[in-house]
Amino acid sequence: MTPGQAAERPYEGLRLMAVHAHPDDESSKGAATTARYTAQGARVLIVTCTGGEGGSILNPAMNSVPKASRDMAGLRRVEMAAAAEALGAEHLWLGHVDGGLPEGDFDTELPPGCFYRVPTEVAMRPLLKAIRDFRPHVLTTYDENGGYPHPDHIKTHQISMAAVDAAGQADVRPELGEPWQVQKVYYNQDFHLPKMRALDTALREAGEESPFEEMLRRIEERAKDKKRREQWLSTSVHCAEYFPQRARALLAHATQIDPNGGFFAVSQDVHASVWPTEEFELALDRTGRPPLPREDFVETDLFAGVRDDEGRMH
Repeated sequence: MTPGQAAERPYEGLRLMAVHAHPDDESSKGAATTARYTAQGARVLIVTCTGGEGGSILNPAMNSVPKASRDMAGLRRVEMAAAAEALGAEHLWLGHVDGGLPEGDFDTELPPGCFYRVPTEVAMRPLLKAIRDFRPHVLTTYDENGGYPHPDHIKTHQISMAAVDAAGQADVRPELGEPWQVQKVYYNQDFHLPKMRALDTALREAGEESPFEEMLRRIEERAKDKKRREQWLSTSVHCAEYFPQRARALLAHATQIDPNGGFFAVSQDVHASVWPTEEFELALDRTGRPPLPREDFVETDLFAGVRDDEGRMH
């Protein structure tokens, strides 16, 4: 690789695994970061835990499309392929069943056999194999609350942390591949209070109606919950130039994303000027570097401190 090529592709040889619950989650959480890293040389594998079978049609324009009501799972596979292509990423289905979002108690209302109901030690096995096969240096997932309380998101957190722990242990499921130690784990923290307040304010100052009022109310209520762990926005990745790819990936999920809805209430240009970054929370760091100070926005690169396969530190 020439010096010029190295400058254009500084993440060559590095690998990131982004673990998500449903098709479309990868396009609403960390998507521009994915597009940035793939464009700059990294391999990114999006892992989708469920097929999204439990999803509803959320875009009114799709109500008249027969396949949307006849074969939601099949249509979402097509959508997912288009989204991954828009982000320049690889993709893997884990094969778990989406149980939907019940209004009441998860443990009693979700159907048998769905992702949330499968014991974590069993549900994590295909992810454990994926980690050992792909050998990611960094993995992103959700926090223990799922980012928001959806059973599939909570289960995604549980199997992600279990699989990362097991992947490096040679005596755990040796039939699933050679051991591999993930160096860093991050939680997606896209919908956080500072960002949503900034976008809401930008719309109101422009004299436009903001669709974020209810989302802000929920986020503020969660922030008041003393039983919840305090959110740490450790890492802020600049990726505004990749917002167009993020938008294309979102629009690929036509059954789930209304182009006239909340995600597109703020123009890409305004969003880029108001909040040009995506945020993550450092959950696990095995790089051997000194611990980060527990202050928001202290890191700008998910690969900071990571060593590649040749032992070179990024």
